[in-house]
Amino acid sequence: MAQRPVFYVKEGFVRRSDLEFEWFPGFAVSQKQKCIRSLHAAIRRRFAQAQEGAGILEISTKSEVPLGASLSAFRLRLGGSMLESVYHSAKVFAHGGPFPDLLGAAPRDAKRDPRLQASGPLTAFRFRGEDWPLLPRSAFYDYLYCLAAAETLSLDGLEALGGYAFFTDIEFNPNRGVSTQARSAALVRALLERESRGEAGITQVQEMGMEGFLALHRAIVRG
Repeated sequence: MAQRPVFYVKEGFVRRSDLEFEWFPGFAVSQKQKCIRSLHAAIRRRFAQAQEGAGILEISTKSEVPLGASLSAFRLRLGGSMLESVYHSAKVFAHGGPFPDLLGAAPRDAKRDPRLQASGPLTAFRFRGEDWPLLPRSAFYDYLYCLAAAETLSLDGLEALGGYAFFTDIEFNPNRGVSTQARSAALVRALLERESRGEAGITQVQEMGMEGFLALHRAIVRG
């Protein structure tokens, strides 16, 4: 058995629930997809909304749904670079960073760059001349994700998220990380809902600036 989170939007807030499900070991895509199906079955057992047909979307390159794969941080682009690479290039450590050369690296190479482990504790993120704080946790990653989703996908593509209520990321282990594209995708969906009500939403994220986005994140992300 394993435990992983599912993220969803309820009453305008991004929420999280941790579920146990059967884990299928192995690195093959087929094994990962068995794990995804098992986790999604656990979601349907837990949530009446899912039992009634509300969509569940895996957000990763292992997703069996094209939309979920296209929303992976390994597929989204921001300013000509892959989102995953942008994220790691912005990290500032006590003894090094940021590392702008990672903008041109493949996502997996950027994620595994040895400097990320050899430069001491993480202290901030530097992006477009601003230093972002580490708190709220995941806020900087979520900001980049929102920008990249709006840049990479058409509005129709983004609005397709409206057909899904629950978001997972089988590659995310909460014991080893903080940020996950499943939470970020749920946030995009919440921002789409806000925009449909005439409030500041996904297409206004860049205009919000750092302080505006951090305030929004504190207000609506609850998990």
